[in-house]
Amino acid sequence: MRVILHTDKRQALLREAQTEIRENHGRVPDADFYARKLSAAWERARGSEAYGPGEGRGDIGEFSLDRFLHLPVTPRESLKAQPLLYAAATPTEASKYYETTGTTGQPTPTPRLAEDTIWNTVSVAEAWRPLLGADERVVILLPSDIVPVADLISGVCEYLDLAHIRAYPFAAGISGWDRLESMWRTFRPTTVFVAPGVALQFTRLLAQRGELGDLSSSVDRLMLLGEVNTAPFRDRLGRWWNAQAYDASYGSTETGTLAAACPHGGQHLLPAATYFELATPDGVVPLHDRGEHREGRLVVTPLNAHARPLLRLDTGDEVSIGTDCPCGSATPRITVHGRSADALRVRGTPLSVRAVEEVVYGVTDATGYLLEVDGEGGYARLLLERGVGAGRDGEPEERRRVQDRSEELLGLRWDDVVHVNSLPANTKSGASQKSWKRSNIREVEVAR
Repeated sequence: MRVILHTDKRQALLREAQTEIRENHGRVPDADFYARKLSAAWERARGSEAYGPGEGRGDIGEFSLDRFLHLPVTPRESLKAQPLLYAAATPTEASKYYETTGTTGQPTPTPRLAEDTIWNTVSVAEAWRPLLGADERVVILLPSDIVPVADLISGVCEYLDLAHIRAYPFAAGISGWDRLESMWRTFRPTTVFVAPGVALQFTRLLAQRGELGDLSSSVDRLMLLGEVNTAPFRDRLGRWWNAQAYDASYGSTETGTLAAACPHGGQHLLPAATYFELATPDGVVPLHDRGEHREGRLVVTPLNAHARPLLRLDTGDEVSIGTDCPCGSATPRITVHGRSADALRVRGTPLSVRAVEEVVYGVTDATGYLLEVDGEGGYARLLLERGVGAGRDGEPEERRRVQDRSEELLGLRWDDVVHVNSLPANTKSGASQKSWKRSNIREVEVAR
C-alpha cells in the first residue's frame, strides 16, 4: 500500500478516499452522493468496449439517473465470457493484475489500477477498524500469495499500521507447516485472516501434534475469507481455537469488496463503495431506499472501479437483506446464500456448498467431507473425515443425525454416510487452490 503512494496525486487520492469513506461510515449515503458517483462510474465505463463505442453492447450515451436505472443488467456470464471487453485499462497498463476462477474454474483476467487498490483498501480498512485493536498482530494465512485478497489484507494492515506477516503453507519450500508453527510461537498472532479450508487443515495438523491448545492461546479472532462458510462451521472453528470466528468479507475479484464483518458477527454492505440493487420477481429494485427484510439476487455497480468499471452487474448471488444487527449500523446487513447455478442436483434436489456444510459442521465432529455422486444425479454418498482422536463408538449415532438433518434441511437422504480416517488435501486446501465442484465432489460409477 505504501509503495503505490509515492506520488502527490496518489496521496491526495488517499486523503479523498479517507474523507469520503469516513463521512459515510455506518450509514447509507444520500441521493446526491449516488448521482455524483454513478455519473463518474458511468463515464469510466464508456471507456470500455462493453459500454462505449465498439463491438460490445453499444455506446450507452451520456449519463442520467433515469438512463442508468433503465440500463439492462450486465449478466455475470457475459463478463466471464469476454472479460476484457469490460476493461477500461489493459493488463499492460495495470498496477496489479489478477486472474480469478471462482467456483467454475474458468480464469477471468482482472487488471487493477492504483485507484482501484486505494479506494478498496480504505473502504475495507475503515469497516474493519472497530474489530482490530492498535496492538494487533495479524497472520495472513492463505494458500497462495497470488490471490488478490492477500494483497488487500496486507494493504489494510499497512493502512491501519498493524504488525502482520504473510504465511502460505502450500508454497513448497518457503513457508510450509513446520515453519508456520515455528513462526507462530515467536509472533504470537492475535488475529488470523484465513481461508476456511486452510483453517481446517492447519487445525487438524496441530491437533494431531498436540499443539493446538498452545498455539491457539494468543488468538482472539479468526477472520474467514476466500470461500463460502457457514455459521455452524464458524462456531466449530471458534470452539477449536477458543476464539471468535467471523465471516470477514464478501465480494469478488471482479467487483472488489462488497461487505465486511462488524464486531457483532454480522456482515454489512459497503454502500459508500457500491450502489446495490436486488433482482426480484418484480424486477430490479434499488436497495438503498428500503429498510425491510428482502431477498433476491444482488446487482452491483462498484462506485470506485477504474480498470474495469461495471454497471448493474448481476452477481448471480442469492442474498437476504435486513437491518436488525445489534451493532447499530444503518447499513444493510447481508446473508449470502450463494449462486443457484452452482448447486449440484441429486434426485432433483439442489445441493449448495452452504446447505451441505450446514449439515456436516452442524451435527458432526468431522474435519472435512467429500460427496460421491453419479453422472445422472441419482446417487449420492457422503464421506466424513474423522476428527482427531474421535472414537468410533458414536459414529452410528452421528450418521443418523446427518441423515435426519439432511432430510430436514435438504429434503434428501444420502444413499450412504461413511466415516474415513483422512480425505485428499485438496478438499481442504482453500481459496485459490479450491473449487467446491472440483475438490469436494467426486463423480463415481454406480452399478445398477
